[in-house]
Amino acid sequence: MPQVIKKSEIEQYIGHVCEPTNWFEVTQEQVNEFAECTLDRQFIHIDPEAAAKTPFGGTIAHGFLTLSMLSYFSESYNLLIEGIYMGVNKGFDKVRFVAPVRVGSKIRCHATVLDISEKRPGQYDFKVEVSVEIEGGDKPALVAEWLSVQMAN
Repeated sequence: MPQVIKKSEIEQYIGHVCEPTNWFEVTQEQVNEFAECTLDRQFIHIDPEAAAKTPFGGTIAHGFLTLSMLSYFSESYNLLIEGIYMGVNKGFDKVRFVAPVRVGSKIRCHATVLDISEKRPGQYDFKVEVSVEIEGGDKPALVAEWLSVQMAN
């Protein structure tokens, strides 16, 4: 459910800690489909038998698959500037893949708003610290600072 941020209240959202998202199970089918569309068919992702002989003990999701799941996760905490008509990715700072995501694992996202600023009239830059938690894990799958832009009337 989107949370609408009034333009006059932007400053109040800096430092806002969003509720963790729901858990999402990573399946072999998803990993295989990602491998096909990116042409990254390394055996540790798509060959369970060969991957079982590695230190991972089985197939793992691509780091970029985990990173791409942030778009899906953001729908859960969706912070939107009032009057938004478009939002786009700007990029990432400090992306790190900390721990592998084994196929069959469940992951979820934690997000904290680091900054929101109006760069031009109607253009709002967001910087959000994100981490993807692995259920039962002691380290996150990834940590990053996600940069995006929202255009509002």
